[in-house]
Amino acid sequence: MKKLASILSITVAMFFTTAQSFAQNGADSLLNFIQQNKTRSSLCLISNDSVIAHLNENKMMPLASTAKILIAIEFAKQASHNLVDPGKEIALADLAKYYIPNTDGNAHPNWINYEKQKGNIVNDSVPLIEVAKGMIIFSSNANAEYLMDLLGIDNINSNIHLLGIKNHTPLYPWVSALFLYANPRHVKEEKILSQAGKLSNVEYAQQAMLIHNQLKNDSNFKQKLNPADLTIPIQKEWSDRLPASTTKEYARLCNILNNRQIFDKKTYDILSQVLETIMLNPQNQTWLSHAGMKGGSTIFVLTKAMYATLKNGERIELSYFFNDLSQEENEQLQGWMNDFELQILRDEDFRKKVEGV
Repeated sequence: MKKLASILSITVAMFFTTAQSFAQNGADSLLNFIQQNKTRSSLCLISNDSVIAHLNENKMMPLASTAKILIAIEFAKQASHNLVDPGKEIALADLAKYYIPNTDGNAHPNWINYEKQKGNIVNDSVPLIEVAKGMIIFSSNANAEYLMDLLGIDNINSNIHLLGIKNHTPLYPWVSALFLYANPRHVKEEKILSQAGKLSNVEYAQQAMLIHNQLKNDSNFKQKLNPADLTIPIQKEWSDRLPASTTKEYARLCNILNNRQIFDKKTYDILSQVLETIMLNPQNQTWLSHAGMKGGSTIFVLTKAMYATLKNGERIELSYFFNDLSQEENEQLQGWMNDFELQILRDEDFRKKVEGV
């Protein structure tokens, strides 16, 4: 089966290290794609609190794992108010309840291997803060579903209103939603799609939550889903029903985070540990005061939201989304993203090019 939810891998932590001499080619290639595929693209770019470029910025599009920013925010809020303990040891077995093999581009196993290398796994458990980091850096969907359960999905969704976001569908356990397309009796694909398609968005989210609870409480429930049954049309239907928002909302959200607004310092101290791991790279510390980001993808979707404050005081926020991509287009765009983002941040002339989208 082709991957369902591909990830931004640990190379995210090495962000902004691409050689300057190579950056322009990838940056121009991605910008050219946007200009030639405007109906499938959306972008919003803010510099020093002013929107300087926008395209389809109010178009609702699936977020994929970029929505995990809201989970990270709720984690930081609760940790800063001692409602959860970032140092609490979490059993890997509790995370594994939500891991569905062959659906995440090996994000979860790769994260576990990384934690082993770092020496963070003791007695088959890992600190909660590492679970949150793994959700962002490796885009572990299992970690995301565990945190949804721990923090409370209603608490997570309350941040939509708190942040003043007007256009955003509620988060729900979207990997659990895959089970809505399970086909143990091998009925026709059309019937599976029809059954799921009859569900309203509220009913769809409710069913996903029920499945999430079954995964938590019944170790055998996972066997009901065979990833090989998730055909391309089914994956497309699932992808289209992911939590959605706009690049305008996510650029503004990044502006709030970049300016350290709404939340207190303790919350931002914790949030920076989760969202701003790129600052662990000494090279990034030479020209960035702080920066954070999250991206996501399915076969059809590619999204990214990021923010940075440069050493010179300039503040930049960018969100850009794509939908209805071919797998080849998706992979090509992912190869250009780092160059594009680097040029946005470091080259004023390139930003003027982007203004022309």
